[in-house]
Amino acid sequence: MTKILITEFINQNSLENLNKKFDVMYDEKLCENEKKLITMVKDYDGLIVRNKTQLNSNILKNAIKLKFIGRLGVGLDNIDTEYCKNKNIHVQPATGMNADSVAEYVVSSSMSLIKKIPMFHNGTIKGEWPRTTIKSIEIKQKYLGIIGFGTIGKKVAEYSSKNGLKILAYDPYVKEINNKEIDAKLLSLKEIYEKSDIISIHLPLTDETKNLINKSSFSQMKNKPILINTSRGGIINESDLIEAYNKNNISGFALDVFEKEPIESEFYNMIKPGMNCILTPHISGVTTESNIRVSDFIVKKITDFFN
Repeated sequence: MTKILITEFINQNSLENLNKKFDVMYDEKLCENEKKLITMVKDYDGLIVRNKTQLNSNILKNAIKLKFIGRLGVGLDNIDTEYCKNKNIHVQPATGMNADSVAEYVVSSSMSLIKKIPMFHNGTIKGEWPRTTIKSIEIKQKYLGIIGFGTIGKKVAEYSSKNGLKILAYDPYVKEINNKEIDAKLLSLKEIYEKSDIISIHLPLTDETKNLINKSSFSQMKNKPILINTSRGGIINESDLIEAYNKNNISGFALDVFEKEPIESEFYNMIKPGMNCILTPHISGVTTESNIRVSDFIVKKITDFFN
């Protein structure tokens, strides 16, 4: 019987459906134990992971029977895809299945930060009543610059345009926007920096995108924008981000992803009370509904593959 190994959390109903068809080993903590995974992986035909399982060549070279990797999410930077390609291991992300969840996160963060709600909250709970000392603005007719215009970037554009934002987009692999529901203008990265009131990042982490947003980028941001990152932490240089905020080059930021996860004291010690910021533990794409969609999608794909 085909054997499937799952190393991170999956929707329970999806797991039950998988158990009906395959010999399944489920251990959602296995992602934290590389030595144990190296020992176990040799016996399995299929593997299902999220982003914490680091499928490097050190692990994959022991996966002598492996034919399929299902990724409960979209980013593939934790999987050595080149090795998989050379060994004819099929890698399947759950493309688009968490796009609505991420789009909601971007819209809600945009509204919260442009209204300076974290700052109002912090002042109010300290008894300061900062009703007139902190100024907020409306989101309507502001420019949202979306860096990376793939499935999630387009979904963010759809949600945001319905809330009155004007959409600017940058993606070197997109030559034109044919979606009638999205009124967006393709611009250069420099123009995105110069014109945006809010910037949302939707890129994979590659050698090309690592530290893409840095001190030089912040110096080009004329409108003191809000930055939102729900893609991968290494795309923004975190030290440069905090420096840009402290120098008033940007007016706020929402980070759902970080260079090191969980975040370490080196970063969170730079976050001071009263900052206009939102920090969350890589949950923008993880909701009850998206977990069901992502899990069901991968279960169907792995079932189809082995059938």
